[in-house]
Amino acid sequence: MCRRVSAEYPPEFIWSSTLLRASKTAETLSNTIQCPVTFLDDLREMQDMESEFDFRLRAQNVLSYIRENSAKCKRIAIISHGGMITKMIESFLQLPPEINDVWFNSNNTGIHLLEYTDHPYKLIRFLNSPTHLN
Repeated sequence: MCRRVSAEYPPEFIWSSTLLRASKTAETLSNTIQCPVTFLDDLREMQDMESEFDFRLRAQNVLSYIRENSAKCKRIAIISHGGMITKMIESFLQLPPEINDVWFNSNNTGIHLLEYTDHPYKLIRFLNSPTHLN
């Protein structure tokens, strides 16, 4: 995954969950690409006492925070977990929070490429690409 991201989609900055598997992946990618990484607790998976609505709100807020704090970057990487990735994609697509029966599959090291464009639309280039595993 690091070789593919480095060759095809090198980020200028990495945001990562603080949970072990994500943080180790982020550190490896950061070392491979030689770019900084920041760890955010809000990129963690759904918490025990957290409702679906609150989880979605957290995802929406952390996506806004990342976007605002990455404004100077052309490309960033976000390393997180399946549930959080689903909620961030829902937020990216501006799906109503009441719709919580959608799941965007995320295999381990699956790559999703989403873009904010200069046009009035957002672009999903691909979701959950595992071609680096072949």
